[in-house]
Amino acid sequence: MTTLFGLSNNTTATNTLGSNQKDLEVVQPPDDAISCMKFSPIALPQTYLIASSWANDIRCWEIQSNGQTVAKAIQKHDAPILSCCWSDDGSKVFTASCDKTAKMWDLQANTFVQIAAHDQPIRTIHYIQRPSYTCVMTGSWDRTVKFWDTRQATPLKQLTLNERVYAADVCGPMAVITTADRAIQVYSLDQGPTEYKKIESLLKYQHRCVSIFTDKSKNPNGFAVGSIEGRVAIMYVDTTNPSVDNFTFKCHRSTPQPPTNTQDIFAVNDIAFHPVHGTLSTVGSDGRYSFWDKDDRTKLKTSDVINDQAITCCTFDSRGQLFAYASSYDWHKGHEGNVQTKKNAIYFRQCFEEMKPKQKK
Repeated sequence: MTTLFGLSNNTTATNTLGSNQKDLEVVQPPDDAISCMKFSPIALPQTYLIASSWANDIRCWEIQSNGQTVAKAIQKHDAPILSCCWSDDGSKVFTASCDKTAKMWDLQANTFVQIAAHDQPIRTIHYIQRPSYTCVMTGSWDRTVKFWDTRQATPLKQLTLNERVYAADVCGPMAVITTADRAIQVYSLDQGPTEYKKIESLLKYQHRCVSIFTDKSKNPNGFAVGSIEGRVAIMYVDTTNPSVDNFTFKCHRSTPQPPTNTQDIFAVNDIAFHPVHGTLSTVGSDGRYSFWDKDDRTKLKTSDVINDQAITCCTFDSRGQLFAYASSYDWHKGHEGNVQTKKNAIYFRQCFEEMKPKQKK
């Protein structure tokens, strides 16, 4: 089932870069495409932001309450870093790289040590903390997912998949992994990683990103998956009425232009759910970010094009106050499309009010 999100009265952001002070810029951004960003967990009193990049580095900034950013530290792999995440207590950062290794950055000791290895580049990395165990999950283009105790050289468990891992997410007792063949696998994590359910995708084209959402009690109960075809699928894991509850919607497409009414279609590069309101953001190769209410099936807002280049990733802080997004090349036009003069930039804005679901009339 496909739905067109109804448009609210204010669908276009007037607070665009260059015309206002709402979107603040992070100092000393990476020198190449930004692949992943994550704010620090709620366990830390300060707000930090990490970002990984195709310049082989992982960077950390402090976001101060006055909106100023302070570059704190940087570490490097031997190849581009494709994914990064925090430990739940905020003491460590984990990175996944095209050099086929994953590393752990102890922020207090400022040590950066290898904790995992695959036979091909590692596409995803997530920290898992459950009542009975703690581990790091890595997903690779070698068609395996591995679970690591950071104190051991061999994985606790290895899963062999039919295709390369393209995207993954972890939230509480749930992990969702999607692969190059558009397969979607849901895992239960509480008794150790166990296969829970295979789900057939509603999308017909290559998946680009996946993000888990929760119910009113903050228990994970579904996920959103985005594709290269400017479309997102909202899918519930255990719904009794999938044909009604599960749906897709179009996004990151240009306005049809007469007389042919042709439309440019762009990839959905990242999806993030607001930790308080449960609404979501999407960012795309069209250089825009959009905010959505999946429950009301409405669009809350769409930005103007930022810097005339793609937005590659986005994230909300743990308190739901800040939304960060990265403006950089996403390689959808290949090497020839990489214009060196265009800058890489990370912006953030206050988002708590604009991510609220609209009041029903």
